[in-house]
Amino acid sequence: MKNILIFGFAIIMIFFKSTSHAEYEKIFFDFKIKSIRGDTIDLNDFKGKPVLLVNTASYCGFTKQYEDMQELWENYRDRGLIVLGIPSNSFNQEKSNNNEVKNFCEVNFNINFPLAEITEVKGEKAHDIYKWAKKNYGKSAVPKWNFYKILINKDGKIEDTFASLTRPTSKKITKKIEKILN
Repeated sequence: MKNILIFGFAIIMIFFKSTSHAEYEKIFFDFKIKSIRGDTIDLNDFKGKPVLLVNTASYCGFTKQYEDMQELWENYRDRGLIVLGIPSNSFNQEKSNNNEVKNFCEVNFNINFPLAEITEVKGEKAHDIYKWAKKNYGKSAVPKWNFYKILINKDGKIEDTFASLTRPTSKKITKKIEKILN
């Protein structure tokens, strides 16, 4: 009798098994976001390419990671990687307007990868990209602080997330990027 119960329970568990894979109604490439220059970045233009999405801030202790982001961009853009910076004041450490952020990034870090306008990345006012990330990947896709990283694969789905402490040029991130690009 005990074996029958265990077998029955196992069969029931197979039917109710939840997978860790999200049921994406939309993918990353279905969204648009305003650029720091005021035009629209259509993420569909990046279709088929991996994207490292990083929420940034000018007054953060991690701001030097802009250098790593630019290095990644220079090293991998010819192979298809897009580095997309999302300046955000969600943690109260960003400049007051887009022009100040743009100038700060260009003058101090010679940034030439795409930057969005100042954008909310958490809570009810978060941009739809971040709401989508949370819905499809869970709380681990919600930035815990500035310079939180979300790696999007070529299919427009979240491959992985990385804490603020993880530098963009770390082996942890570059291994994942290499895997996606190969």
